[in-house]
Amino acid sequence: MLLLLVLTSLLSCSLGTPTINDGRIVGGHDISIEEAPYQVSLQYDNSHSCGGSIVAPNYIVTAAHCTEGKTEDGMSIRAGTSIREDGGQVIDVKKITNHPKYNTDSGSPDYDIAILELATNLELGFQVAVISLPTQDQTWPAGTEALISGWGLTHEGDTELPVNLQGASVQLIDQASCVAAYGGFITERMFCAGVDGGGVDSCQDDSGGPLQVEGILAGVVSFGNGCGLPGFPGVYTNVSDVLDFIHDVTGL
Repeated sequence: MLLLLVLTSLLSCSLGTPTINDGRIVGGHDISIEEAPYQVSLQYDNSHSCGGSIVAPNYIVTAAHCTEGKTEDGMSIRAGTSIREDGGQVIDVKKITNHPKYNTDSGSPDYDIAILELATNLELGFQVAVISLPTQDQTWPAGTEALISGWGLTHEGDTELPVNLQGASVQLIDQASCVAAYGGFITERMFCAGVDGGGVDSCQDDSGGPLQVEGILAGVVSFGNGCGLPGFPGVYTNVSDVLDFIHDVTGL
């Protein structure tokens, strides 16, 4: 199964190494695919493993830690449905391209982004749509509301994934507070989002999915210390900082 890196409690002391668990939208609610028509499920043998976002009819953005060490055999995406493993359009993945600088040298996944080229184009419509990319170095102020979505677990300790797509609103967090929470695990390619007091977050099995701001793919679900824990917001790959990679691979 593809996994989201979840940092141990030792992270707050800048000790230890990340452990690996699976992801979820914690504190969310059922949403319709029409509310996030760019959302896809990355699947192996028709089983959900990670999220992703449609950036062109034949290209999906996801997290590199979702595809690291994987091949295209048995990999597909499901788009255009709120239901995790039923309906919509299912298209095989033709090619995986991880960011060439993807690494976990700092103990967290840096340059955590990958592009999936599809075997055929998606048919776009109300339930299947392209999400806009940010401009180079585009930023939003702390407190800006964002939408996260995915099919990950809805409560810590659950074993059953939700059937229906989940969504939740979170706020962008200033970089100083993000670094204060995670120390040296945060790089310039990352930012944090969450809510005061915790309780709302993305996590395992939501990995690779979108954080959308004003109709723009601002972030890709990457990692965190647990899910929804107070003082530890979710960490996202900053899409505006990896645009060159996206442009080079997709030609967008």
